[in-house]
Amino acid sequence: MSILEEIFTWKKEEVERQMARSPLPEMQILAGRAPAALDFAGALRRRAAPALIAEVKRASPSRGALAPHLDACALAEIYATNGAAAVSVLTDERYFKGSLADLRAVRQRFSSLPLLRKDFIFHPYQLYQARAAGADAVLLIAAYLPAERLQALHELARLLGMDALVEVHNRQELEAALACSPRLLGINNRNLHDFQISLETTLALRPYVPPEVCLVAESGIHSRQDVERLRRAGQLSEAGVDAILVGEALVTAEDIAGKVRELAGLLAVGEARNGEGVFAR
Repeated sequence: MSILEEIFTWKKEEVERQMARSPLPEMQILAGRAPAALDFAGALRRRAAPALIAEVKRASPSRGALAPHLDACALAEIYATNGAAAVSVLTDERYFKGSLADLRAVRQRFSSLPLLRKDFIFHPYQLYQARAAGADAVLLIAAYLPAERLQALHELARLLGMDALVEVHNRQELEAALACSPRLLGINNRNLHDFQISLETTLALRPYVPPEVCLVAESGIHSRQDVERLRRAGQLSEAGVDAILVGEALVTAEDIAGKVRELAGLLAVGEARNGEGVFAR
C-alpha cells in the first residue's frame, strides 16, 4: 500500500466519525451560513506571475515534523504582509498535524485573504466542511479520485462558490482534470507514491495545459532560481506557470518573511543573499 492509499484509507474512517458527530444536513446549513467565498483563482491572476500560495504546514509524512509549534494565524500574517497572494492551510491531523481549527482561525482573522483547504478530499461532506470553515478553494487529487467522482466533487465545489485546485502528476491525470474544465490546475512535482521530487514534472506537462487555466506548480520549490525556472517553463508562445505553492521551504526558513519575499519576487535592494541576486516586480 502506498502512502497515498494509506492516507485515504485513514481519511475514510475519519470522515465517518466526523459525520457521526456533525451529520451532513448540519454541515450543509453551516456552509450555507458562511460568508461568500473569495475569488481564489482571480487573486492569483491579479498578481504578476508566478503568484505565491504560501502554506501553513507543521509536518509531512516524508519529512516528519517541520514546524510543530507554529501559530497558524501568526504565520498567515507573515505570509500576507510579505507578498503571498493566497494561503494554503493543511487541515489533515494525522499526517500533517493540521486541523480545520487552523483554517477557521485564519479565516476569522483575515477576512480578505484567499484560503485553500489542503486535505485529502474524496467525499462531498468535506466540501461542505471546507466552506463552513471559510475556505475559498479546495484541493482535489486526480491520482486518487476516479474520473466521475472528480467531476462530481469539482462541480459541487463550484456550486458552493469555491475554486477547486485539481492536482495532477502525469498526462493521464491531466486529461481527467481538463475534462472538468477547471479554473485552477496544480502540477505536483512530488510523486505521492514514492515521494521523489522533480521540477521536470511541471516542465513536461506545461505545454498541454490551456492558457485560460490558472496553472499552479507544487512541491520542490526552494529558491528564486526554482521560481524563475518555472516562470520560463513555457516554450515559444507558451507562458510559464501562473502560481507556485510552497510550504516546506517557508516554514523551515530561518527568516520566513525574507523567504516569502524571495519566492514572491519582492526582494528589495540589499536583501539578496548568497549571490542569488536582486529580484523585484
